[in-house]
Parts: sequence; structure tokens; C-alpha cells
Amino acid sequence: MPTVEILSQGDEVVTGQTVDTNAAWLSDRLTALGLTVVRHTAVGDRMGDIQDVVAAARTRVDVVVSTGGLGPTEDDLTTAAVASVYGVEPVFDPVAMAHIEALYARYGRPMPEVNRKQAVLPDGCIRLDNHWGTAPAFAMEDAHCVAFFLPGVPREMRSLFDAHVLPRISERFDLVPGRLVTLRTTGIGESNLQERIGTYQVPGVTLSYRTRLPENHIKLRFDPDVSDTHVVEEATRVAGLIGNSVFCIEGLLPAQHPLASPTGELEEVVVQLLVAGGHTVATAESCTGGRVAAKLTAVPGSSAAFLEAAVTYSNAAKVRLVGVEQSALDAHGAVSEPVAIQMAAGVRERAGTAFGLSTTGIAGPGGGSEDKPVGTVHIALATPDRVHHRKLRLGGNRSRIQSLATAAVLDLLRRHLQGVLPSSP
Repeated sequence: MPTVEILSQGDEVVTGQTVDTNAAWLSDRLTALGLTVVRHTAVGDRMGDIQDVVAAARTRVDVVVSTGGLGPTEDDLTTAAVASVYGVEPVFDPVAMAHIEALYARYGRPMPEVNRKQAVLPDGCIRLDNHWGTAPAFAMEDAHCVAFFLPGVPREMRSLFDAHVLPRISERFDLVPGRLVTLRTTGIGESNLQERIGTYQVPGVTLSYRTRLPENHIKLRFDPDVSDTHVVEEATRVAGLIGNSVFCIEGLLPAQHPLASPTGELEEVVVQLLVAGGHTVATAESCTGGRVAAKLTAVPGSSAAFLEAAVTYSNAAKVRLVGVEQSALDAHGAVSEPVAIQMAAGVRERAGTAFGLSTTGIAGPGGGSEDKPVGTVHIALATPDRVHHRKLRLGGNRSRIQSLATAAVLDLLRRHLQGVLPSSP
């Protein structure tokens, strides 16, 4: 398969002021096309460094995709650096200039003189017209490598990639994309996944792990010659090794696996299950502060299943809004199993829903104790038959604890709806 190196330019990238989302997006798209991304390289705004990475990249891969450094300011050095590496002169491009002037005229603004710099491109390059911003992109092509130089603004970069880069790569290479199947899990760590799957050596399949809080993903990338039947069999086998922590499989059809779904967010899976079963739910939240309700209501069509929410942050609110008994608060405290159970049961009864969800805990950074340290969270699910409870010990900062607790209570409901929770105490 053709190889690719992705270059990211700018001091803001190498100093950590800007998260390099461009490289991740490009890697995903290029890999899906059937290319092999072998390297990500980040470089600051220094002429010699940019020249070095461009010169090295074009000798070791088939495709280079570079982002950043095409703006109008003094620290935008990509064009000059590339011209030097390829042994050509930067030249003024009147077509590029006309595009920049038209863009400013469209918005009724005078064009600053510094923007003329963006109409200077390496002599002999392939201009890639940018209809989404002022910086023209360009490509340099020789017998060994094609190099694309795109602006760093994500919206412009992505549009230019689809409009110009993708078609040129497809013309240059006879690409046969492989197939990607992603098993999405929650409530299980990478090390536990590794233990369950074991050493993975299956011909024609590459397995990788990816953490995306609060989830962990198993990615199975199949070579193009792997049959559809084997794809389904292998994905099913790996899902079986992992067990009920898998809540969704992307890349398979619903007819191929019961967990297959094109929309794989946990909250989307939960809403789909609720709607399919004709169920309704209400939430009572303390430590998550409404995040569970926000996740559910972000799903289109959730109004068919989600009825109401109560953010019962104070003890008084727990008593007044969802009927928690003051005696339970006095005896056990707000962060306890009895209170979580009463919150879930209370909101279910008062809302008249099939299910009630609750969260109560200590998200930190303060408020913990020896008995109840920061990260102690109780979650509960009230059903028509019983209340399921879980005690969690979560690590990290406040945001991470809230995110993990939100996912945990949604997953509790998901497991019940899929019939993988015990039906009796």
C-alpha cells in the first residue's frame, strides 16, 4: 500500500497551544482510502526546520500531506521553504490573487496588503483553489512522491482534502481500501481488554486499541482480500472474548450482528433500545449535574423515551424533588447506596416512567474523606421489578469523574435493556 507522512506546522502545535486535530482526521481518512500512514511530524515556524522535514519526507514516502504555514504573516514560511526544497522560485500567481480579492469583496472588506503574500506560490506547483478561505493550497509532484500543502484551519483543510487531495490520490494510486470494524466498549480498561483478547495474531487482520474517554475501542482492520464472511466471524469472535462491555459494533450491518449500529454513541444506543421497546426514562442527578439528561436529549428522537430530569444537588432537593427520606441522608449521607436507590425509585415514580436513573457522588477536588474519597460514586437504575445499584471508585479530575459516572449509569440501563444484567438480587 502507498505510504503517507503527515506534517503539521506551527509553533502553536509544537508548544501544545493548539491540539493537532488535523493529523488525526487526516490519518483516519487516508487509512480508510487504503494508504498506510507511517509517520506524523510536527515542526515549528523556523525556515531551516521546515525545509528539513519536507526534504526528508518526500524521500521516504509516496504521499506527503502538510497543514499550516500558508497564512499572510511573517511566521508563515511554508511556501518559501517548499520552493527552496524543490529548487524553484516563489512566483506571484494572479489567479490566486484574484480569488483572495474576490473573497474580501464578497464580505465588503478591504484586503490588507499583507494578503498578497498568499498569492505567491512555488513555481510549477499545482494550485489547489481554496473556496473556503484566503490561503490557496498547492501540490508538488514528482515521479516518487506527491506532496500536498494545505492551510491549518480545520474547516478549510478538510474541504480542500475532499475537493482536491482525495481525487488526485485516487488517480495516482490503484487503491483497494480494507475494511474497518470498531468494537466500542465502556466500563473496561485497556489492560483488561488485552487480557481478555490475549496475543492477537490473525492473518489479514490488524488489531489496535484506542481510548476515547469514557470508552475504549478495539479496531479490527481487515486486508482487502479478507472475505465478508470472515470479517463477520472474526469481529463476532473478538466481541465474544470481550463480553458484555461491548455496546456497539461499527462496520457491520445489523443483519450481521445484533450490536451492529451505524450510530454508535452510547446514548444513541440507549435511546434506540428505549424507543424500540416502547420504554420511557427519567433521571435524578447529583454529582453529574444534568450530564446524563444532556446526553440523552442530544439524541434526535429522544423525546419519545426521555420524559424529565431532576438535578438534585443539595440534600433538600433530593428530599423535595424525588422523595429521598431525610432519615436515609442522616444515617448514610448523600453519597450512599440507600440514597442512590431512593433517587432512582423516586424519580421513576414521580415521572411515571418505566425506568429511573440516579447518580450521587464526590467529583472533587474537595469533599472527600477516608471512608468516601474523591471519586466515590453511587449509581442506580430503578425498573418496574427492582432497583440495580453500583458503587464506583473513579479516578482523575472532576471532569473525568463526571464523564465516567455519566457513562456508567447509561451503560447500566443499556445492559438491562439488552438483557445482560441479573434479573434478581
